[in-house]
Amino acid sequence: MKLVSIPANPVPDNVVSGVVKTPDNVSLRFARWAPPPGRRGTVVVLQGRAEYIEKYFETVRDLRARGFAVATFDWRGQGLSDRALSDKRKGYVRNFKEYATDLAAIMEQVVLPDCPPPIYLLAHSMGGAIAVAACHDGSRWFERVVLSAPMIALPPSPLTRVAGPLARTLRLFGSGSAYVPTGNGALTGKQEFIENPLTSDPVRYARNAAVLEEEPELGLGAPTVAWADAALRLMKRFAQPSYAGRIRQPMLMVAAGRDQVVSTPAIEQFGMNLLAGRHLILAGAKHELLQEQDHYRGQFWAAFDAFVPGTPRY
Repeated sequence: MKLVSIPANPVPDNVVSGVVKTPDNVSLRFARWAPPPGRRGTVVVLQGRAEYIEKYFETVRDLRARGFAVATFDWRGQGLSDRALSDKRKGYVRNFKEYATDLAAIMEQVVLPDCPPPIYLLAHSMGGAIAVAACHDGSRWFERVVLSAPMIALPPSPLTRVAGPLARTLRLFGSGSAYVPTGNGALTGKQEFIENPLTSDPVRYARNAAVLEEEPELGLGAPTVAWADAALRLMKRFAQPSYAGRIRQPMLMVAAGRDQVVSTPAIEQFGMNLLAGRHLILAGAKHELLQEQDHYRGQFWAAFDAFVPGTPRY
């Protein structure tokens, strides 16, 4: 399975890429990189909604410079993994348990057979929500878990207060495969940089847009009603007071102070309820912490290095 390379975003060296099949017959594109000589340990990277392997090439280099092997993949319905609908720009799943199926397939067919232990997790946004659910529901693959702006809740607004009932109603009336109201097929990440909610770094934003220009099939438009309903149902579970306390894995949650995509106060509250966790807020940063300016990324990696054993202390 191909990886898209452009001069501003070349594929990191020594990659193995391919496809695995899930038990429900969905093809998932994956990529993995061995650790540098003499080093051990693997970081599994879970992407957010509308993301793809190529967006994390810089992160792969950062992790390999720290001595880790890296494994990542495209969730079903995005990147170059299988998409369920004829309109390929619609972000669609019936239930977030389908993402749990994807993660289990990658762990069983790629990570556990071919990547050196110990295994750690680095997950962003939607990937963070999937990771939280996996840890809560009993998965024990990961020694430690680091979450970048995890999707614990949406920012409060008049719209988000009615979003759950609206999505359920629209789905009941057969509109699950439709874009959410006001949504369309415009590729996420190709809008004008000014006032974008993702990053304050114009160079990284332009780099990611150039990848989509080179291969538009990587991109994704707005969520569908079914995806929104599934996401909101999961976030409702996160809001239960006892949910975070049932998680046993050590977990670090890093939130963005200027996040307009997910709720930073909800991450803070969830983090305070973790038994073996901590949380950190990067003041001034936008949602995509790993695509942010260097001074925000530096703070993120300092927190990562302090939390994950074996990484260098600068």
